[in-house]
Amino acid sequence: MFYFDWAVFWQYLYPPTAFQNPLVRNGFILTVAASVIAQALGVLLGVIAALAKMSKLAPLRGLADLYVWYFRGTPLLVQMSFLYFGLGVTHIYGFPDFHFGIVTVTGAVQAGILALAINEGAYMAEIVRAGIEAIDPGQMEAAKSLGMTYGKAMQRIILPQAAKVIVPPLGNEFNNMMKTTSLMAVISAGELYYAFTQINARIFAPFELFLVASIYYLFLTTVWSLIQSRIEASLGERKGIERAPGMLQRLFAGH
Repeated sequence: MFYFDWAVFWQYLYPPTAFQNPLVRNGFILTVAASVIAQALGVLLGVIAALAKMSKLAPLRGLADLYVWYFRGTPLLVQMSFLYFGLGVTHIYGFPDFHFGIVTVTGAVQAGILALAINEGAYMAEIVRAGIEAIDPGQMEAAKSLGMTYGKAMQRIILPQAAKVIVPPLGNEFNNMMKTTSLMAVISAGELYYAFTQINARIFAPFELFLVASIYYLFLTTVWSLIQSRIEASLGERKGIERAPGMLQRLFAGH
């Protein structure tokens, strides 16, 4: 008969006792840190890829299309294994441990974050492109009429407005990112899920331990969902107001 071990459950659920275990403490910190870093890099890659896809230069468009096609069409787990194990075997590139004072960033962690970022960039490219295309093309034409270059117009006029369209799906992507970090366990990066697999290997309480792990992930995604809802509510209030003509259109219309 199955016996639920409440002592193990509460020990690893209650942070003051759970975080005494360095595996859980470091795993929790790494999960949050990897999510933030990978998402930030993914957004940067997504913006670059989106602009490349909209470029007039065919080689840039081809490279961007190839990047999005490959990384959206293959499993992240395969990509992560390819980056860490594949590149290591070929000696094209390795992931040596980096030391920052008392903090050591292992090669597995570096490879995991890089894989998450590259994969996320492929999805963000389509989100950013859709956000840019949602802006009235007249905004760009007006900016060029004022003597702005394409890059300057993008930086000052188009991207700030596109951000309002991009933010809601970006929030969903970050929510998903926090859960997807669990795939880093395949390369033995010490994130939260990996921490609980190691503890389970010692005491074998899979039901209790993985239930606790799921609650930790649920806590992280719930906290972010509350933050995201506040952001989207703020954007919704702006959308509820009748959209005024853009700054450059008002200028040229003489308002």
